[in-house]
Amino acid sequence: MSRPAGRRRRGRELALRVLFELEGTAKDPRSTLAYQATEMGVPADAVAFAGRLVEGTLEHVARIDTAIGEASDNWDLVDFGKVERAVLRLGTFEVLFEPGTPIAVSIDESLELTRVYAGDEAVPLVNGVLGRIARERV
Repeated sequence: MSRPAGRRRRGRELALRVLFELEGTAKDPRSTLAYQATEMGVPADAVAFAGRLVEGTLEHVARIDTAIGEASDNWDLVDFGKVERAVLRLGTFEVLFEPGTPIAVSIDESLELTRVYAGDEAVPLVNGVLGRIARERV
């Protein structure tokens, strides 16, 4: 049995993959979540967590994108890679709208996803943007 923290990480990874796949398409979020969850073999509780993250991110995407834009000097949202954009949206949702998750945890988890899916070179950029959003939130 996975530890709860491991399941939450799997949920975040699933949410990232869903957000990545949904960007620029008219795909149904629930169908995409179900497909990706099956492909990844994610347990039900992690799928539920991922669903909440995806739904919340999509619901608040305009505010999230504004926060990212304000926190990223000299960068427009379209200048970020698709993976970085998805990670930033997911991390920003957690920082701004998930008060039950410590900000440091949200940022650390976002950085780990960045390392895995975008590479080490993207970590400082994601860290800087999320850190600034977190500082301005408090």
